[in-house]
Amino acid sequence: MKVSLRWLSEYVTIDWAPERLAQRLTLAGIEVGGIERVGDSWEGITVSLVTSVEPHPNADRLRLVTVDLGDRTMTVVCGAPNVAVGQKVAFAQVGTRLLDGHSGKPATLKPAKIRGVVSEGMVCSEMELGLSDDHEGILVLPADAPVGASLADYSGDVILDLELTPNRPDCMSLLGVAREVAVLTGSRLNVPTMHYESDDTPVESLIRVSVEDATMCPRYCATVVRGVRMGTSPAWMQARLKASGMRPISNVVDITNYVMLEYGQPLHAFDYDAVAAHEIIVRRAAPSEMFTTLDNVERKLDGGVLLIADGERAVGVAGIMGGYNTEISDSTSSILIEAANFDHATIRHGSTFLGLRTEASIRFDKRLHPELAAIAVRRATQLMVELCGGVAALGTHDTYPDPVQPREVLLPSNEVRRLSGMDVSEEKVREILESLGFGFLQAGAQGSSFSVPYWRGDVTGAADLVEEVVRVIGYDQIPAGIPRFTAGTVSVPADIWKFKSTLRGLMVGAGYQELLTYSLTSREKLEQLTPSHPLAAEPVRVANPMSKEQETLRTSLRGSILDVVARNRPREQEPVRVFELSRVYEPRGDDLPEERETLCAILCGSGESLSWRHGEPRIDFYEAKGLVEFILAKSGVVARYVPGTDRGLFPGRQADVLVDGDRIGVVGQLHPSVPQSFEVSGDVFMLELDVARLMAHSRLRAICEPLSRFPFSERDLAIVVDESVSYESVADIIRAFALVSETSLFDVYTGEQIPAGKKSFAIRLVYQASDRTLTDSAVNEVQKQILLKLHAGVGAVLRG
Repeated sequence: MKVSLRWLSEYVTIDWAPERLAQRLTLAGIEVGGIERVGDSWEGITVSLVTSVEPHPNADRLRLVTVDLGDRTMTVVCGAPNVAVGQKVAFAQVGTRLLDGHSGKPATLKPAKIRGVVSEGMVCSEMELGLSDDHEGILVLPADAPVGASLADYSGDVILDLELTPNRPDCMSLLGVAREVAVLTGSRLNVPTMHYESDDTPVESLIRVSVEDATMCPRYCATVVRGVRMGTSPAWMQARLKASGMRPISNVVDITNYVMLEYGQPLHAFDYDAVAAHEIIVRRAAPSEMFTTLDNVERKLDGGVLLIADGERAVGVAGIMGGYNTEISDSTSSILIEAANFDHATIRHGSTFLGLRTEASIRFDKRLHPELAAIAVRRATQLMVELCGGVAALGTHDTYPDPVQPREVLLPSNEVRRLSGMDVSEEKVREILESLGFGFLQAGAQGSSFSVPYWRGDVTGAADLVEEVVRVIGYDQIPAGIPRFTAGTVSVPADIWKFKSTLRGLMVGAGYQELLTYSLTSREKLEQLTPSHPLAAEPVRVANPMSKEQETLRTSLRGSILDVVARNRPREQEPVRVFELSRVYEPRGDDLPEERETLCAILCGSGESLSWRHGEPRIDFYEAKGLVEFILAKSGVVARYVPGTDRGLFPGRQADVLVDGDRIGVVGQLHPSVPQSFEVSGDVFMLELDVARLMAHSRLRAICEPLSRFPFSERDLAIVVDESVSYESVADIIRAFALVSETSLFDVYTGEQIPAGKKSFAIRLVYQASDRTLTDSAVNEVQKQILLKLHAGVGAVLRG
């Protein structure tokens, strides 16, 4: 939303510098994203009066224009077709910096001889002043422009670019911003008066209105102005529209846009004589109904699109764009002005379905109040009468079957202090709220009641009133202090945050980059994670999703991370080692979802940089498993790995991570169809750990054991077992012997000399005692006992 301070000053006195005002608005929750100064580069440009226009002696299309600068006159060569005697124009003297009308680049104006005539100055167009791309004609200033005045002083402006949150549609209007400025600066708000003359013809005799579904159109207001004179709007109105980023079109259309910017209520003007039977019908579009909008594009509609129709055909898409068949033209003499309130969800559907996002639809889908429609239609009618010379019909046709009642909110006496920590007297609270438009109703033992103004639909409870008070005083005035905790406060959240911080440090230290992604995703993304299988449970759906890509709460971090990998993989930055430590949301029927803190990491690509020593090794399952072992070791956790059954992972290349029989996570290779569906090529490995379960088993306090001062002895052991036997089960048996300090598997073999259905494990054992030097006979005896246990436990035999 672009806000012209020159226009804004019509409603509120602004004594503050633009930077101070922008800062204060931002601190009050109305963020100012940028400040644009119009006219800073106009040094040397003055308001001048054209006193004569003569033909150029040597060129048919050029003329000699004499201008009065106030203290002197000058004659320059001008090629603009619209220059005329009596006009007030912007005159640039030699040395002024302007935009070149042909190249669009800044240039310093120099004296020039044009077809034999010396010209020392220029009558400027809008393009040369940086106001628009129009350089076909000169800029004509209003008749009241003072001759000799600096153009920057007369017409310069400061534009604030507001970045509004969706809950503040009231600030998508100049008056809404003016209310905020008035409260923050202590100035008085000046609201335009709404008086205009009308004839004795009741508007109900000129137009009939019927609304088929009041839930889609709660209110429809219309007036008729006859005998209008079509033309251009006044220069002051055009300047304000341009400052707001809108293109002037004609006096009638400009008035509807002007009132929309002023009050925030979209309007539409129909050619009254083109409306069949002078009847308006608000209805749903028929399936596959065709309609040509104002931009002369024929569009196919569906039954969810709301239409404005007359007695014969559709004449506009409600809240989005009018129809080509009732467009205002130069021959229009009577105007039907529409100001309606439409259901925000209906307009959003129509805008999305048609791929048509307009200034009107942007405002409607923020949920406007029906009260605005009646106010805006009167303001537009007033301006039509004043600026277009028309005659207004008597009254307003107002279809409003179910008026919205003002909302009342109770503010408990101590609520401001309880929520903000600020000591604000009840008198000050009332003063602030009343200055914002809230009406004081009564004070009682439980607190004070206030009525909410129609333009503040976002205020629904006491916390919202507290926010209003605090933001006016200033968020920077909230006292800083150490949080206070009462007895019985649950400490688990603090513990888990500390544990998450530890995990985050471990992951970064291991060479992984952290990602932060949205908690919302699409159902399709979740389905891609479990190919050929339905979702285990229906994810929690958002009631009013902003887009299809963010319609459900995610039940896994995998899809979010794969999306990021897919976007960054074309940059060929390898290896990919990324993680996210965030929440997933497990559905629990009608109850709120279970929020699980989860650590998820994705690995793919080359394991190391290309080298002559080892080529370019690829990341594999064991690197992912090694990362899990690293995290568990640092957390003081000993885990077992058993074959997993995760439907999103490759069968046989995955393992569940168990601690004391409790499944705390999974590690493995994603099923090839999963990364392919996210447009990620190659083998992709991942790990997933339940942070709360891991923390429950963790032992971050290290237990130190003294190093043995006695020598160790190494033995290699080759055994043959069934193919179904895992190394983990073999290692568990070996580690049960106290004298075995280390075990490591260095070879797995199947093939010749090994019976079918069997495999060979080659294991290195390290024997060491803490109190003595082991003899060979002692080591041999232990190894013999190990072989007996292995044979009894897993059927192992010594390989011959």
